[in-house]
Amino acid sequence: MRIVSLVPSWTEYLLELGVHVVGRTKFCVRPDDTVKHIEHIGGTKSVNPSKVAALKPDLIIANLEENDREQVEACQTFCKVLLTDVRSVESAWDESKRIAVAVGKREMGELWVRRIQEAWGSARPLHSQATYVVWKDPLMLAGSDTYISDVMRWWGIENIGGQWTSGRYPQPPTQEWMEAKADWILLPSEPFPFSEKHLSEFSANVATPFLVDGEAFSWYGSRMLHATEYFNSLIHTLQQTHLEN
Repeated sequence: MRIVSLVPSWTEYLLELGVHVVGRTKFCVRPDDTVKHIEHIGGTKSVNPSKVAALKPDLIIANLEENDREQVEACQTFCKVLLTDVRSVESAWDESKRIAVAVGKREMGELWVRRIQEAWGSARPLHSQATYVVWKDPLMLAGSDTYISDVMRWWGIENIGGQWTSGRYPQPPTQEWMEAKADWILLPSEPFPFSEKHLSEFSANVATPFLVDGEAFSWYGSRMLHATEYFNSLIHTLQQTHLEN
């Protein structure tokens, strides 16, 4: 079965399921020892349907949020597309199972999900509040109806980013944002590559800026298992720093 994946999270998962992935986006970078040998067909929102068609796939894996609707519909004219929608931890598990069934790896998919569920355990009690910045200019936050927000909740961080609007990625007024009563401003490594040099730009806010692994918060599938150790360490650090302050 020839698979084209338009979603970085699912590309990693598919390869770890052991299926034949023949096409990927340029942002599909894991596992790095395998994925570099797979032809890329554009970005997640700049898929080239002609390149996809030339690979003669049997199935295309896409995502409602990450991919462009018109490009996905163009792919549907020549191939079946499995369109996923992940907005919570539980839906990530459900979609992982659905993909595994679609590619003939039901048992392996169920095993992966069980391993993730065992590693993640139950949702933690809330221990802090934070906003999660997904883009710098314009400033854009993760709202409440996002996978990122539910991952935060699962690991005990209350996301206050949805207080300004019902939209999924709010752009709050500057003054309100700077005075928001939270413990942390989480600055991820992707999609905008925040780094040490950006910390000072958020120092005027009431909350404290803190760099985090963007893949851990926004990738699902097998990345959830790989990120477990990171989350355990991160939450310990946040709790200890909060107590010290």
